[in-house]
Amino acid sequence: MATSLQEIIKYSNQLLTPERYRDYCPNGLQVEGKDQVSRIVSGVTASQALLDRAVELEADLVLVHHGYFWKGEAPQICGIKKQRLKTLLVNDISLLAYHLPLDGHPQLGNNAQLAELLGLETVAGLEPDNPLSIGLTGRLTKPVTATEFASHISAVLGREVMHIDAGPELIESVGWCTGAAQDYIDQAAEQGLDAYISGEISEPTVHSARELGIHYFAAGHHATERYGVQALGQALAAEFDLEHQFVDIKNPV
Repeated sequence: MATSLQEIIKYSNQLLTPERYRDYCPNGLQVEGKDQVSRIVSGVTASQALLDRAVELEADLVLVHHGYFWKGEAPQICGIKKQRLKTLLVNDISLLAYHLPLDGHPQLGNNAQLAELLGLETVAGLEPDNPLSIGLTGRLTKPVTATEFASHISAVLGREVMHIDAGPELIESVGWCTGAAQDYIDQAAEQGLDAYISGEISEPTVHSARELGIHYFAAGHHATERYGVQALGQALAAEFDLEHQFVDIKNPV
C-alpha cells in the first residue's frame, strides 16, 4: 500500500502537536521527496549511515528524532550537510523529524516509552507547573537497591549505565528525561526523588548528585532515545498500512 506524503505529515502533526513546543529545530517535514510513500525507515539521527541504509532499503521516507537545521548552526550547504541533503534529494526521499514533540508525547514519546521499558509507573511531570513538561516522575512497583536498579537499566537498554551513587539505600521514586537532560537533576532533587535518569552526564552533574543526595544514572543519549521514533514509525505503519523498519546506527554516547 502507499499513501500520500501530505497525509502522513498531517496525521503526524495532529498526533504530536509540534506547534505547542518552543524547539531548537523545525519539526515535521524537513526535506520533501516523492509524493507517495509505501516504505518508512526510522532511526534516531539522520546521519549519513542511516541515509545510506535507507537508500539500500528503498525507503520513501526517513523518520528521525534528530534531524537538521538546528538553531545557531551555519546556514551554508556544504561538507557533511551537502552530502546528507544530496543523498535525500537524489534518491527522492523525504525527511520527517520530530524533536521535543517526540520526547514529550504521553504514549509514543521517548520518556513514556522508556518508562514502559523500565517498568516505571508515571505519576507526574518533572516540571509540575509546566503542562508540556518533557521529563516525568514516577515510582517502582517495589523498592530496590541502587545496584539492582543500575543492573536493571543496563540489561533493558543493552548498555552499561553510569551510576553516581549518592542517594538513599533503596530507590522507589524516580525522575527521568531522555537525551541531554542532565541539568534536570535539580528539579528531581527538589521533588525529593530517590533517583534521576537521563542520557548524558556532564562534569558538574556528579557534584550536583552528591551534594543534592540523589542517585544519578546516565544511560546514554542514543540508548534512551531509540524508542519514541520506533513507536511513531509503528503507529504510522499501522494507520496507513505501510512498511516500516527501524535501523539502529550504533552510537556509544
